[in-house]
Amino acid sequence: MGWLEFIAAWVVFFLTHSLPIRPPMRPWLQHRLGRRGFTLFYSILSLGVLWWLIVAAGRAPYVGLWEWARWQTHVPLAMMLVVCLIAALAIGRPNPFSFGGAQNDRFDPAHAGIVRLTRHPLLLALALWAASHIVPNGDLAHVLLFGTFTLFALFGGRLIDRRRKREMGADWAPLKAEVTSSFANARPASWSGALARLALGVALYGVLLWAHPWLFGVSPLG
Repeated sequence: MGWLEFIAAWVVFFLTHSLPIRPPMRPWLQHRLGRRGFTLFYSILSLGVLWWLIVAAGRAPYVGLWEWARWQTHVPLAMMLVVCLIAALAIGRPNPFSFGGAQNDRFDPAHAGIVRLTRHPLLLALALWAASHIVPNGDLAHVLLFGTFTLFALFGGRLIDRRRKREMGADWAPLKAEVTSSFANARPASWSGALARLALGVALYGVLLWAHPWLFGVSPLG
């Protein structure tokens, strides 16, 4: 049943990440839940299905691909701090180039923050999370799990770029050029706000360290 659950979790994952965001379901849900309600619903649904997918990978039959060594646990342990900081700087901030942004009409290319360094910060965080977790999880199910997310994060930016180009039309290229014209544009709109977000990122890292054994049954400390 382990492989069947893993396959079922993947099917549900793809369905929940495609159907709710496409017409006619998305307009129907937004009409009944509101935009914020839909965002909250979709976020909770996505996290819940992702949790199931990770748990299902742990329940799948073990097919070892390489031996575990204690040093391998330090790779995700160190990388997850970077992931949390990137996520804290990106979530809820204006970003017309990718997903995860909010109030994109208020985006200031002269104070683009992390968007100056990467148009898709959440995809970068996803790639670092997934790739770093491959190292200490050398079994087939986890390599398939984290490898798929790594590939999606690496190539997903191109798909999003094409979609954003269609949506933004002639505005996409000039705005991209303006954002990347100077490293000074990496300044945040507010240094105090950026520091607060970094502090939240560190706090999130601590929460994940504490909750990891409870959520996934494995301590990240080895």
